[in-house]
Amino acid sequence: MISALTVIGALLLDTLLGEPRRWHPLAGFGYLAERLEQRLNRPDGNGRLRGLFALLLLVVPLVLLASLLQQLSPAAGLILLYLALGGRSLIEHARKILNSLRAGDLEASREKVGWIVSRETGQMKREDVVRATIESLLENGSDAIFGALFWFLLAGAPGVVAYRLVNTLDAMWGYRNERFLQFGWAAARLDDLLNLVPARLTALSYALTGTFRQALRCWSSQASHWESPNAGPVLAAGAGALNLQLGGKAVYHGEIHQRPILGSGHTPDSEDIDRAIKLVSNSTILWAITILLGGWFIA
Repeated sequence: MISALTVIGALLLDTLLGEPRRWHPLAGFGYLAERLEQRLNRPDGNGRLRGLFALLLLVVPLVLLASLLQQLSPAAGLILLYLALGGRSLIEHARKILNSLRAGDLEASREKVGWIVSRETGQMKREDVVRATIESLLENGSDAIFGALFWFLLAGAPGVVAYRLVNTLDAMWGYRNERFLQFGWAAARLDDLLNLVPARLTALSYALTGTFRQALRCWSSQASHWESPNAGPVLAAGAGALNLQLGGKAVYHGEIHQRPILGSGHTPDSEDIDRAIKLVSNSTILWAITILLGGWFIA
């Protein structure tokens, strides 16, 4: 029951407060990771080993610290889970993009969506901005909400800290380009492993809170076509749940990538961003109710 109440408390803190405006620990961690990468990432043929060493050097001490803090005070788990969650900030940012689209300010919406996606946004059409926003909502919902909850329930404060730190390193180093192909390999593979179960639970959550049968059909028939083994189920199920078509053309580092079409239904419009926000929010409520009921039964 303590874990269940801790989860509910952290979700409430995230809903009420959002991420800290200043001095967020993940921002400091990102700064350290950037500096360490600049020192260790060398084209000497030992890129994978250097990347693994950097990952362990950054993650292991903080996971041990989280374990110590959890033993010293039960409140540590609540605070660390709250800091690992990013649901409110994700939804707020999506709403800012939606407001810019409603105001007819395509340039502002391009700029704002560029803060949450790695693809190029400068020449995006309106429908491209909408698609990128919804895809980011669905995929980052898995990382910033449901993956964090899963690993906290499974392994407490050390689990959620390890998950979010590896997830952050993957976001920074997990690119398949000349600079990070070798150095970022360990972070990318470990992030894939840590998300193996949470991503599929996220896909199931989207199905349960959306168009269920269509979400399952899209998940089973389309997910394997996506490059990422974990984003595929999340995006396919989410698109099916929303009765939308996602995927398609996107520009990364100056190159056009023709991605598989995911989902079924109509091409997304700006108001579908609001529907995607509701899908993520309802899935979060589903997790909260399930965790709370599970806590009562276990207790």
